[in-house]
Amino acid sequence: MVNFVLVPGAWLGAWAWDEVADLLDADGHGVYPVTLTGLAELHRPDSAQTPQAQHVADILDVARPLSDVVVVGHSYSGIPAGQAAAALGDRLRRLVFLDSNIPIGGQSFADGWSVEGRAWLAGQLAESGGFWPPLTAEDYAGQDLTADQIATIVERATPHPGRAITEPAVLPRPITELPTTYVKCLMDGPTPNGPVLQHLESPSWTLAELDTGHWPMISRPAELSQLLLSVS
Repeated sequence: MVNFVLVPGAWLGAWAWDEVADLLDADGHGVYPVTLTGLAELHRPDSAQTPQAQHVADILDVARPLSDVVVVGHSYSGIPAGQAAAALGDRLRRLVFLDSNIPIGGQSFADGWSVEGRAWLAGQLAESGGFWPPLTAEDYAGQDLTADQIATIVERATPHPGRAITEPAVLPRPITELPTTYVKCLMDGPTPNGPVLQHLESPSWTLAELDTGHWPMISRPAELSQLLLSVS
């Protein structure tokens, strides 16, 4: 039996993994979807100041009592998930980055963005009291999602803590040493970004692909579940 710790990306909560969790559970595995502090049911008016280290701690609080752990980090959450996985030692079975950012020591989620992108983000945070506002329905177009799925995401998304995406990652060990699969969702771009490609040169890393958009736990839960089982 494998224990899957499933971490959703920006604006989302554990609810985003419901269908995947049901499928993995039906196959006899332990499934632990995580809601990060400040998001979904844990969202509070002062959540903007939630530090990235708290998100790492949220994942470790779930993962540390387990063995044979597969940590899955989607989108933003690849950053805290990678840091948590690096701290798990021999409890870690595999780290899966799901179309995600990866943690680079001393760099934040936004550090790899263009000057214009960082300025845009700073404006978003300033206008929203330190939060990163959720996407609009139009932003989900072309990502293999139905109208109903988009409506659900938009309705349930909550503002993301700005502090967590502007603080640098701290790695207890290089993630190139960890048994890792990077999953690229092809409708969100055909190839991983430069830092991911560099990390994929590690013999501990493999690349997998899904022909869907950036939210495969919602658009293709069955295919994603099978992929997670196959790499674990």
